[in-house]
Parts: sequence; C-alpha cells; structure tokens
Amino acid sequence: MNPSAPDTAIEIGLAAAVVTVERSNPQILVARTDETGSVEVPSGRFDPLAHRTLEIGLRDFVAAQTGLGLGYVEQLYTFGDRGRAAGEADMPRVVSIGYLALTRIDGQAKTLPPEARFRPWYGFFPWEDWRGGRPRILDTIQPLLDEWAADVVAERADSERRALSRAARVRLSFGIDGAPWDEEKVLDRYELLYEAGLIVEALHDVRPAALARDKLPALGEPMAYDHRRILATAMGRLRAKLKYRPVVFELLPPTFTLTTLQSTVEAISGRHVHKQNFRRLVENGALVEPTGEQTTTRGRPAALFRFRRDVLQERPAPGLRLGTRG
Repeated sequence: MNPSAPDTAIEIGLAAAVVTVERSNPQILVARTDETGSVEVPSGRFDPLAHRTLEIGLRDFVAAQTGLGLGYVEQLYTFGDRGRAAGEADMPRVVSIGYLALTRIDGQAKTLPPEARFRPWYGFFPWEDWRGGRPRILDTIQPLLDEWAADVVAERADSERRALSRAARVRLSFGIDGAPWDEEKVLDRYELLYEAGLIVEALHDVRPAALARDKLPALGEPMAYDHRRILATAMGRLRAKLKYRPVVFELLPPTFTLTTLQSTVEAISGRHVHKQNFRRLVENGALVEPTGEQTTTRGRPAALFRFRRDVLQERPAPGLRLGTRG
C-alpha cells in the first residue's frame, strides 16, 4: 500500500427491481419519490456491521421501505461508473449493486405504506411493449437517434473507443432497416437514449448531449439516480430467463389457466404469442400438469394447471423458447 495515496471513499448501494404481474400488466415496486418528482426503487447503503450479506441488506431495505418480504431474488449487475450523478465529485464514490426480485401481489398492494406502490413498468419504457404492434413512440425516437448518429465529428471521436458506428448501434438495438427487434436488448436501448441525451436522467446527470437540447422529448417516466438503468437491466435479464428457466411461475398463483400463463409471458416479453403455438410449446416442454380442477368464475370454465417441478431435474434449461411473433 502506498502511504502517500489519498483515501478514496467508496460506498456500496443496493437497489431492488421488484417485479410482479397484475391483470396482464407487469409492475415495478417504487418506494418513494425524490424532490424532482422521479420515483425510486427500494434501495439503501450497505452496512457491513448490520448486514451479514448483501442480499440480507437488500431484503431489510425492501421490508423497511415497503413492508414486503421478498421471495425470489438474484443479483443483476454492479454499476460503478463515475459521472452518473450530478455533484458526485464531492461525494463518496458509490458502487451500486442491482437486484431482480419477483413477487406476487396477492393483496399486498393494499398494505403498502403511502409512498410505496406498484407502477406499470411500460410507463418507464413505453417503446418496449409490442403486444399491440410496433409502439408509436418509436416514430418520435427514430428520427432523433438518426440525427444523433449523423453527427460526423462525434462519430469520429466514438470510433476510437467503439467497434460499431452510432448508426449501426441504433439499427441493431432498435430493429431498424431490416434488423430484428430483440426484446432482450432493453439496456442497450436505454443506454443509447441516455448517451444521445434524449431522456431526463441524462439532463439530471448534466450530460452535454442533454444540455445541448432546447427541449427533451417525453420518453417514459424518469427514475431517480440510475434506477431506470437498473430496471432496464432487470427487464432484459427476466426476458432472457423466460427462455431457459421457469421463472415465470414465480409470478403466478399455485394454480392457473393456460390463458393466464400466456398473458403473463406476453406481459414480460412485451410481445404477442400465437395461442396454439404457445400451448404446443408448453405441452412439449412438460412445464405444467393439470390439477383436475376448473375455474369457478362466471363464464366458460377453464382447466387449472400447476407448475410441474419434476422438470427441474429432467432438463438443464426448462424454459419457454418463444418463436416468432404471432
């Protein structure tokens, strides 16, 4: 250790993207709203004396701020970039660790404290919901990104540190000019909008691209700090895991109809799936088994199913590998 080296203050922040699905709408849990009107996900600073592990610390923060106990939790990513928040030069360097958590509402929304609530995640990422076709907000986004990509001077500077041009990154991330839309690239798309200075977080972080604009377009609701970035990471991770892990059943009640299963998968993936193709996929994957019971609500009764846990021992990657959009 160099005794003459200056001390560097580092703090570890923990943040949870807590996801649920209610009536075919994916929701994200927010804990409070900051002074700018931006919402925050449950979060806090890790205390190595009070918390035996990072995950225990995270669970404590969520319980204290929202009253919810978490079930499924996985670590997403560690965000340590300098310059993600205004004024941080005079503050300790914060290393933020994001987590994905899945829960069922089951009436819990009624017991949340006043500031905590579940909010639709497509309110923060409206360009990610393709269930009704191509989102119209892309008609606003594409020309702005094309203009940003056409900046020759900035492009020349970017070429020294990036393998792909700005135009190529826009095309591949947003599925333009024949490139396919990849629902897993949620973070790629968010980062492009941030880099181009098109979202409020870039303005809050005093990014030159955002400061140079007279007015920012309304591209989804902002979140405090880098919480929308953490949510984008969680969305991409969950969409990917649908294909090789049965995580969708963490969002469903113990028994469910195939229609409910399909609508939950569509809600998370942001895409429509052809009904018969989906049922064939579920049947071939042997992910569910009938309970022998039916729904008792008004209307035509539907068969009830449950997750078949034996599949976890039978196959290394028991998920729902979705085909092309139907």
